[in-house]
Amino acid sequence: MKSNTMRIAVFAGDGIGPEVTEQAVRVLETLGLPGLELVEGDVGGAAYRKHGHPLPSATLDIARSCDAILFGAVGDFGLDTLERHLRPEQAILGLRKELGLFANLRPARVFEGLESLTSLRPEVAREIDLLIVRELNGDVYFGEKGMRTTPDGRREGYDIMSYAEDEVRRIARTGFEAAMKRGRRLCSVDKANVLETSQLWRDVVIETAVEFPDVELSHMYVDNAAMQLVKNPGDFDVIVTGNLFGDILSDQASMCVGSIGLLASASLAEGTFGLYEPIHGSAPDIAGKGLANPMATVLSAAMMLRYSFALEEPAARIEAAVARALANGVRGGDLGGNSGTREIGDAIVEGL
Repeated sequence: MKSNTMRIAVFAGDGIGPEVTEQAVRVLETLGLPGLELVEGDVGGAAYRKHGHPLPSATLDIARSCDAILFGAVGDFGLDTLERHLRPEQAILGLRKELGLFANLRPARVFEGLESLTSLRPEVAREIDLLIVRELNGDVYFGEKGMRTTPDGRREGYDIMSYAEDEVRRIARTGFEAAMKRGRRLCSVDKANVLETSQLWRDVVIETAVEFPDVELSHMYVDNAAMQLVKNPGDFDVIVTGNLFGDILSDQASMCVGSIGLLASASLAEGTFGLYEPIHGSAPDIAGKGLANPMATVLSAAMMLRYSFALEEPAARIEAAVARALANGVRGGDLGGNSGTREIGDAIVEGL
């Protein structure tokens, strides 16, 4: 990031993406941040319809010239018959690959007053305030894989799980650094009792811990972690884990907080660059109707200020404004309310 600049790429995408991103941009502009520059680009189905590709080279050039990306959503049912490399979802996969986005951060928090909307008992749900740090570029998803025939003629599929120590150390440091910004407790989740990959993971995390003496490190097997997320979720501060386990646990945690419309995420590269997006999809059934809840995108913008620009105070202001709006009954249809996209944005801006 250049000194005194905040050059942010805004890739709104498809469906409700432009609507929710518009409100997040309003929030950023309301803060009056010095050096703020927003640069728009096309991604997903919208980019394919205009340029013939979901991630045009011009969009990628914009991303590389910026300090961070605020991302809306991609997905267009009308393009599902395209070859896979041309489908809208390839935009986000392409950005991850081209920009080296290796760490996914997904917070889960129950806002006061929404406990009854979660799948957990209210007294359990109100304790949730955690962050899952998931490695994005390795593990079984990216290992050698294929189909083969055994000597006795049976079909067999195989996927090799592997991590190199530098990959583990990189994501471990991200987890420790995230914990330093929160409650200084890090739980590393693995399956070291049966997997050699996890044994290496645990060993390297322990080695990395000496760099962060102020963070309390614990370890948990993934099956127990899944159980504790619904039994005692308040015991967690930051969880760091591999690609496969993180994929599952982050989705589990997201369903414990009441609505997908409140869940932000970050995908980080080495250094300060990151892509920030809500975890909900493009929701084409409500696109253009002004019904979408923009809070997840607004909260993603807060994460961007915190992790890419080290601006904790304005990030906390945004989160407080969202909490205040919810406490005042400003809720979208996903939360059982009837507030529209613009009305929710107005309430957050007023709260700032």
